[in-house]
Amino acid sequence: MVEFRRWITALAVLALFAGLASAQVGGGGTTGGPLTCTATVAVPPLLRAEGMTELIGDIVITCSGGTATPVGTAIPTANITVSLGTNVTSRILSSTGSTGASEALLLIDEPGVTSLPAPVAGQGPQAPQTVCSSSSIGAGAGGCVENAANATVNGGTIQYPVAAAGGQAANVFQGLVSANQVTFQGIPILAPVSSGVTRVFRITNVRANVSGLGVSGLPGTSQLLASVSISGSTSVPVNNPVQVAGFIESGITATVRNADSSGSQSGFTFNQCGPGGSQGGNSYPAPTAILRYAENFGTAFKTRVAPTSVAGSGQLGQGVVQNIPGTIYNSESGFILPSVPTSYGFTAGLADYGTRLKAVFNNIPAGVRVYVSVTNVVNETSGNATIANTTFAQLINGEASPDANGYAPVLSPTVLSTCTSSYSTNGGTCSTSSTGIMGLYDITNGGAVASTSYTAVWEVINTNPSQNETLNFAVFTLFTPNAASNLPAPGLNTTVNMNYAPAPPVPFSVSGGSTASGTYTVPRFADVSTAKALFTIQICQTLLLFPFVTNTTGFDTGIAIANTSADPVGTGAQAGTCALSWYGTPTTPNTNVSSIASGAVYTTLASTSAPGFTGYMFALCNFQYAHGFAFISDIGARNLAMGYLALVINNGNQVTRGGSPGPPPGESAAH
Repeated sequence: MVEFRRWITALAVLALFAGLASAQVGGGGTTGGPLTCTATVAVPPLLRAEGMTELIGDIVITCSGGTATPVGTAIPTANITVSLGTNVTSRILSSTGSTGASEALLLIDEPGVTSLPAPVAGQGPQAPQTVCSSSSIGAGAGGCVENAANATVNGGTIQYPVAAAGGQAANVFQGLVSANQVTFQGIPILAPVSSGVTRVFRITNVRANVSGLGVSGLPGTSQLLASVSISGSTSVPVNNPVQVAGFIESGITATVRNADSSGSQSGFTFNQCGPGGSQGGNSYPAPTAILRYAENFGTAFKTRVAPTSVAGSGQLGQGVVQNIPGTIYNSESGFILPSVPTSYGFTAGLADYGTRLKAVFNNIPAGVRVYVSVTNVVNETSGNATIANTTFAQLINGEASPDANGYAPVLSPTVLSTCTSSYSTNGGTCSTSSTGIMGLYDITNGGAVASTSYTAVWEVINTNPSQNETLNFAVFTLFTPNAASNLPAPGLNTTVNMNYAPAPPVPFSVSGGSTASGTYTVPRFADVSTAKALFTIQICQTLLLFPFVTNTTGFDTGIAIANTSADPVGTGAQAGTCALSWYGTPTTPNTNVSSIASGAVYTTLASTSAPGFTGYMFALCNFQYAHGFAFISDIGARNLAMGYLALVINNGNQVTRGGSPGPPPGESAAH
């Protein structure tokens, strides 16, 4: 795709300079009428509505006409300004001299397109990319002084610029950024003169904060406009000065899916008494959810640079050639030019990293371990997540801090799960035959600390700009059940916020991140995420129904509640209170029973807890395996007596003894 667009650009420039050469031959120093310029944006890109540093489309100013400049005299100069309806956020490269000298560049006559012919040898597209350093460091307004020179081609005269001191004239100029404008000062305007001859000024690497503009209406209808003006000692009218610099659309749709990604999920439920993750009797994290990031258009995910033989994954920026004017690279970086002066240590046009996606986990109960997959995954119908055949994104170390190469390396997984193809939410055997071995990383570092948020960040390392891609990342959970100590704490709604990264407040303030900077990283995004339910820990309970209880007309009911969590099959010991709710006559308040230890039995008489009562009673016990027995008799059990087992009512908080996480039906006996 990049090569195709590069050739389209090359053909357009070829036609331009072929016309320039033929028109100038024999044209001499004649006048071509008043100097006029026309602004265009050939390919307005789609801009991510979340983006604070979105690259707008290149603005191309094509000029014709004007009067010849006498040979050896200074070429008239002008200031060219681009104004946006939002802040310009191109990276500031200079900390001295002209404030705001940035990575935004103005190129004259497409230098560097060496495959195209030039009307004058070594000029135009075949000229080396030569930076006017005086306009960026120390000199302020005024740019580089250039003189007019003549060349004779096929009997005609063509003018071209030379440096005042001789040699190659500068053809690359830095822009000065201030609020919503970028200004290129002291730009030499050498009039093309002859009819049919043009001079091209290309403005590239202009970044814009579109995060506050919003999206309205149908896709493709929200526009970012750019206004172009030329002023100064040479004032030049600009035709079509207001151009569409890009179309604003939401970049991603982020959703939480269930563990097999077969549908959306509004929150997974774990019972406090566990198990908090198991597979084949071993202690493995339990599949919990899939975090899905879906592109809303094909270039919403971008690598750091366009993948090349030098940087195959599109991550590393060193040695990358990305400096052909007019080429669309579909990367976070723009027109990369290391020769542009900088006092901050950055390279003009080079982003710090590719698109990053983050998940911020909130309200994780203390002691609960949350794992994420170190790369994007695919899902099987069994409820299993396995590593994708092609890695499109991988877990990285930090939200915004690259390493020395501009790329944060993959975090080493602390758990390597071989339970993949048979790893379902309902248990099963642990298979090692799967071809997809998924690495997991414990983002909680051994267990969450209360009131702490944890963040996972993945960087896009591979992408296809021609397709809308979807990246899925698996979430797993593990904890040690300790219902006796009420751990992990129930009632917290663990949520996740899904967004681009980095975003405020890391590593910049909201206000600071929305303006041009020489220290903040590129790209950066506004946080527009909302909290999505991930999982909850619910207390383990048993609801018992005693369908008939009486202590009137000479009868009484004995009630026994046993905590049977002590057993020979290794069930975790639990203890908890019970609340007895009486429904009948007369109206009777609840009876609160103090904690019943594992293996203990609580007993009471209806005449003690509910004097004169006839009706039924519910016992809600805060442990998993409560069972009840009632014995009704006349006083002294002399003439009539009967007993029954209380019914175990499934209120969603029981699990089968020894079963897997979640709320399946109660114990199979059911009474």
